[in-house]
Amino acid sequence: MSKFAESDVEESALYYFEQLGYTILHGPDIAPGEPNAERETSGEVILTDRLRHAVAQINPQLPDDAVDEVIRQVVRCETQNLIENNQRFHRLLIEGVPVAYHRDDRTIDDQAWLIDWNNPANNDWLVVNQFTVIERQNRRPDVVVFINGLPLAVIELKNPADKNADIEGAFNQLQTYKKDIPSLFTYNEVLAISDSRTTRIGSLSADRDRFMPWRTIEGDDLAPKTLTELEITIRGAFEKARFLDLIRFFIAFETDGETPIKKMAAYHQYHAVNKAVAETIKATSPEGDRKVGVIWHTQGSGKSLSMAFYAGKIIQHPAMANPTLVVLTDRNDLDDQLFGTFSKCSKLLRQTPTQAEDRQDLKTKLQVASGGVIFTTIQKFAPDTPGGEYEQLSDRHNIVFIADEAHRSQYGLKARVVKTTDKETGERGAYTAYGFAKYLRDALPNASFIGFTGTPIEATDKNTKQIFGDYIDIYDIQRAVEDKATVKIYYEARLARINLDESERPTIDPDFEELTEGEEQSTKQQLKRKWAQLEAMVGAEKRLAQVARDIVQHFENRLSAMEGKGLIVCMSRRICVELYNQLVALRPDWHDEDDKAGAIKVIMTGSASDPLNFQPHIRSKKGRDAIAKRLRDPNDPLKLVIVRDMWLTGFDAPCLHTMYIDKPMRGHNLMQAIARVNRVFGSKPGGLVVDYLGIAEDLKNALKDYTEGDRGETGIAIEQAVAVMLEKYEIVAAMFSGFDYSGFQTDTAPQRLTLLHNATDWILRPEFAAENGIQRYIQTVTELSKAFALCATEDEAIAIREDLGFFQAIKATLSKHTVEGGKTKAELDAAVRQIVTRAIASDQVIDIFATAGLDKPEISILSDRFLEEVRGLPQRNLALEVLRKLLSDEIQSRSRRNVVQSREFSEMLENTIKRYQNRSIESAQVLQELIDLAREIREASQRGEQLGLTEDELAFYDALEVNDSAVKILGDATLKAIARDLVEAIRKNVTIDWTERETVRAKMRAIVKRLLRKHGYPPDKQPKAIETVITQAQTLCQNWAA
Repeated sequence: MSKFAESDVEESALYYFEQLGYTILHGPDIAPGEPNAERETSGEVILTDRLRHAVAQINPQLPDDAVDEVIRQVVRCETQNLIENNQRFHRLLIEGVPVAYHRDDRTIDDQAWLIDWNNPANNDWLVVNQFTVIERQNRRPDVVVFINGLPLAVIELKNPADKNADIEGAFNQLQTYKKDIPSLFTYNEVLAISDSRTTRIGSLSADRDRFMPWRTIEGDDLAPKTLTELEITIRGAFEKARFLDLIRFFIAFETDGETPIKKMAAYHQYHAVNKAVAETIKATSPEGDRKVGVIWHTQGSGKSLSMAFYAGKIIQHPAMANPTLVVLTDRNDLDDQLFGTFSKCSKLLRQTPTQAEDRQDLKTKLQVASGGVIFTTIQKFAPDTPGGEYEQLSDRHNIVFIADEAHRSQYGLKARVVKTTDKETGERGAYTAYGFAKYLRDALPNASFIGFTGTPIEATDKNTKQIFGDYIDIYDIQRAVEDKATVKIYYEARLARINLDESERPTIDPDFEELTEGEEQSTKQQLKRKWAQLEAMVGAEKRLAQVARDIVQHFENRLSAMEGKGLIVCMSRRICVELYNQLVALRPDWHDEDDKAGAIKVIMTGSASDPLNFQPHIRSKKGRDAIAKRLRDPNDPLKLVIVRDMWLTGFDAPCLHTMYIDKPMRGHNLMQAIARVNRVFGSKPGGLVVDYLGIAEDLKNALKDYTEGDRGETGIAIEQAVAVMLEKYEIVAAMFSGFDYSGFQTDTAPQRLTLLHNATDWILRPEFAAENGIQRYIQTVTELSKAFALCATEDEAIAIREDLGFFQAIKATLSKHTVEGGKTKAELDAAVRQIVTRAIASDQVIDIFATAGLDKPEISILSDRFLEEVRGLPQRNLALEVLRKLLSDEIQSRSRRNVVQSREFSEMLENTIKRYQNRSIESAQVLQELIDLAREIREASQRGEQLGLTEDELAFYDALEVNDSAVKILGDATLKAIARDLVEAIRKNVTIDWTERETVRAKMRAIVKRLLRKHGYPPDKQPKAIETVITQAQTLCQNWAA
C-alpha cells in the first residue's frame, strides 16, 4: 500500500508553480560539482550567472564593469544583523542599486534595477527544491523561489499524513535555518509553511501568530474550500504579477527600536489597497466624482498599516502625478498614533510625513505644487472667525483626503445655527456653522476623499456616503477571527455582583448621549446635568468599593488561568482617581509613585488647575507614552490601567485580554473600545469584556450595523464560552466511554497513578489510534483548556477543574507519541496550574503562583495526599516544576516574616535544584528531597505554637542562632524570654523611617545589645545576632510602624 509522504506535498507545490510559468529545477542537479552546477560552492545562495544576465537585460545601458559593481553591492553584507542586512537588500531591490560609470568622457550616476517591475515576463522565474546551503550548518530547505537568481521566498513543507509533523514544526525549522544559514535569508521577502491542508505565509521577522492564511486567488471572493490551502497560497500570492506587486508595495520595515520589524500585508490588506488605488484613479480623473469610497476593516486587523500601504502605492502611481495626501483624524492622540505608524514606514512613502502644528501651518503645507503627506486633525479646517468662510488653498485634482474612522459626525456637511452673547456688551447674535466636510471642500474643492474605518457605517448615516462614497472592501470580525487576525471577544455581566439597594443603582436613560472628555465643559447644560447625576451614582463610594473588590477578585482569577493585562474604563476622571485609590487600598503592593514601577496606573489628561488628588495621575505625552510602552510589554509588572477616554481607539497592546467597563458607551465608541482586547497574542484564546453598568443592550444595538456573521461572533456572552467548555468536556469524557476514571478524585496516590497509566493506555489503544483518536484527544483537550481559561471563574468551570487536570495529565504523557506534546513553557505553566487543583478553593479560584503576596499562604495545599499525588505524576519534570514553584513562592512569602527560616529553606531548595541540574542526583531523588522540604516547611508553621511563641516572637527566636552550642547553654526558657523582650522593645522604638536614619538604627542596635547582655547571651556571638535581629526587624517594621 502506497503512503502519502512529504515529497508528495513538495511535488504538488512544484506543480502549482509550474502552472504559473515558473521553471522547476531539482536542487541536487544544480549543486556545485554537477554538470549543470549553478553555484561554485554550497555556501553561495545567489545564482550569480542568472542575476548577471538579468541585470544586463533589464538595464541595457550599463557597461559590463557597472553590472559587476551591481552584483558586488548585492552580495555584500554590511552588518551581523540579519534583519538589517535584509532591510538594506530590500531597499536595493525596490529603489534600485546606485551605480556610476563612465561614458563619453563623463561620469553617469544611475540606478540599476534588479527586477523589471513593469514587465514580469522580462524576469527569470525559477523554483528549486531541496536546495542545500552549507554555512554554520548543512541545511536543505524544501522549496526556494528565485527571481533573477535572487532567493526571494522559502517554503517549508510537512506531510499532512504524519501526525508528528505539522506547520508548527515547519515554522520552527525556518527559525533554525535563519540561525544556521542566515545568508539565504538576507535576500528573503516571503516565508511560507504548509502541510498542504494548512498553509500560512509571513515575513522574515514574523512570530508564529503573525503567519497568516492567504484565502483568495484573484481577490474577488474567498477560494472554494475544495482547494487545498497550499494551492490557494501559491496561485494567490505567487502568481507573477501579484508576487512582484506584493514585494514592491506591501512590505514595510518599522524602525521603532534597535532592530527593525519587517511587516507584510495579509491577503485582505493587499486586495483592499489595490481596489482602493483603482477607485482613487477613477475618482480623481476629470470625469470622477471625487468619492473614492470606504474601506471597513475591523479593529485589530491592521487598518493603520493598510492606510500606509495605500499611501505608499498611490504616491508612486504615475496617473496621480506626485499627489498630496492629507491624513485626517478627529483627535490629537489619534493623529499622533497614526503619524507614528506612517513615520515608522517612511521608506514605503518615499518621503517623510509631516504634522500640521496649527491652522496657519496647515495652510502653508497645503499651498504646494505637488507631493507631501500631511497629518492634521479635522478641527484645523475650521475658519478663523466663527461663521466665516474657509479660503481656497488649491484647485488641484491630485489631492486625496485619507480619513481615519470616516463614519464620525465631524465629517458632515450639516449646517446649524449657533447663538452667541457678547461678554462685554451682552449683545446677542447668531452665526451659521457647518460640518467640517464643508470647510474641507472650500479649501480644496477638487480633492478626493477615501475613508478607513474599523466599524461599519450605520444605515442611517447619510454623511459618510455623501462625502466618501460606498464600501470599497469589507473585512468583518467573523473573517478576522477565522483568519486568526483577531481573537474572539467574550462578554460577562457582573452587575449582579454589586450588591446595592435599588435606589443606589445607576440606571442609564435610553436616550442618554455619551459625553466624551473633550465635551466635558460643553454648554449643553441639560446633558451635563444628566451626566453629572449618573456620574454621582456610578462614582458613589459604597458602589466603587464593591466594584474594586470584584475587579481585584476577578482579575486575579483571570491571571490564574491566563497571563495578560487589563484595562478599566470609567466615566469621569474623578471616578478614575477614586477607583484607583480603592484598588490600591485592597492591594497596596500594586501602587508605586514611580511611573517605571507599580502594577496599576491611571491615564488621563489634566492641568495644574485640577484638584490635588488628580495631580499624580496627570502626565505629559511623553509620560503617557512611557506607560503605554510598559503596558504593551507582556513581561512588565504593569498589569492594569484605568482610563476614561484615552486609549479606547487607535491603541494597540496585544497582551490586553480583559476590559472592565464602568461607563455608558454605545455605537461605534463601544465597538472600538472593546476591540482593544481582540488582538492576537501568543496562545490568548480570546478577549473578555466585563460589564458593571449594564451595557448588554447597547452592545446588541451596536452590532445591528454589522454583518450577520459579526452579530454571531462579536461580544459573545460568557455563557457561550461555558457552553463551548461543557461541549468539549462532554467530547473528551465520551472518549473514555467504557473506562471508569471516577476514582481519580478519591483513590489513594498509588491507585491514582495506576489509573492514570491505564487511562493513557486506553487512549493509546490501537482501534482508537487508527481513527486519529490521539490527535483528536489532544486537540479537544487543548480546546477545552482554552475555553476553561475564558470562564475559569464560573461555577461550571470550577465543577470540572479536577477532571480537566486528569485530562491534561494524560495529554502530557502523550508527548512520547505525538509532537503535540512538545509544548512551550507558557503552555506547560498552564498545565501545571490545572494539575495542582488542590490549590483551588471550592468557591473561588486562587492563583497558586501568587501565594507569596498573601499574609497567610495556604501551605496546607502541601498535604501528604497532595505531595503523593505530585510524586505519582509520570511526568517527572512537570512534578518538579509544580513543587519548585510552590516552594519558591512559599519561601518568598516567609522571607517577609522570618528571615532566618526563609534563608535556610531557600538554600535547601537552591542546592537541591542545582544538584539536579548538574546531574548529581536523579529526578526520583530530587523529587523526594523537594517533598521532604515541603514537609519541613509545613511543620515549621507549627513551631511557634509548640514553643508558645507568636509568629513575630518566633522570627526573633530563630535570629538568636538557637542551634549554636554556645547559645543552647542558655536554655529554651531564656531564649524565649529574649525573643519576647526583643519584640516588645523594638515595637516601642520603631518609627516609620527608622531604617533610613542611621542615628535611630544605632539606638536600636544599642537596645538589642543591652537586652542580649542582660540575659547573658555569649559576647562573641552578639555582633552577628544583633545584625540578624536588626535585619529581621526591618522585614516586620512596616506593619508595626503603620
